[in-house]
Amino acid sequence: MMPAKMTVIAFACVFGGALFGMFLRRFIPERHLSDESKDVIKLGMGLIATMAALVLGLVITTAKGSYDTQDAAVKHTAAKLMLLDRVLANYGPETKQTRDLLRQTVADRVAAIWPEDRSQHARVDAREAVSAVQEMTAGILRLSPQNDVQRLLQQQALKIGSEIAETRWFVLGGLGSSVPFPFLAVVVFWLTIIFGSFGIFAPHNATVVVVLLLCALSVAGSIFLTLEMDQPYEGLIKISSNPLRYALSHLGQ
Repeated sequence: MMPAKMTVIAFACVFGGALFGMFLRRFIPERHLSDESKDVIKLGMGLIATMAALVLGLVITTAKGSYDTQDAAVKHTAAKLMLLDRVLANYGPETKQTRDLLRQTVADRVAAIWPEDRSQHARVDAREAVSAVQEMTAGILRLSPQNDVQRLLQQQALKIGSEIAETRWFVLGGLGSSVPFPFLAVVVFWLTIIFGSFGIFAPHNATVVVVLLLCALSVAGSIFLTLEMDQPYEGLIKISSNPLRYALSHLGQ
């Protein structure tokens, strides 16, 4: 589900729960709102609030961990690409074609994952990238080392290329939602109940309504940030392309 859509639904549920509680107050007999009843209700809402805070914190931590992992993988790949280019450059002019292919592949991947046109979606898993990696590996294997230094550089290039490919599969394996939808649904349900209890006990005036509105917006905002981090290559909060762009500017030099 899109972060914006889920955020709107969460806000509607939470703030709607508060308004429903204020509306429901008119039909609750006063004997049901005695001090003893209020104490029991507050204890129950306190328990639910604690559970909601724990689960929401767990969801945010999971999303942030997934985001940080993907971000670290991009930076690691950028460093390895620059190292691979340097190793191939040290090997000799025979690697020019492979280095040119490496630079072109990186440029294509940057354009696909971080398109200039914001209306386009990021294409992280592209088949052409697999073909390009295989072609570069074949180009390194076709090299004919003339001395021990070139043999060592060829082995290093193959090892670095293998590490880059491994990181790519690691990134692809980490795609997809890391935040289970039932977790968010349960948290929103709990928050709706809590705000409903706020509405029951709150006085009916504009100040209270505005405060409840701001609280509901804050809760919905936390859910929005969580869902945004859960899709690291899309939306407003996405992984920066600067590491790969920096590497691209130095490839082939």
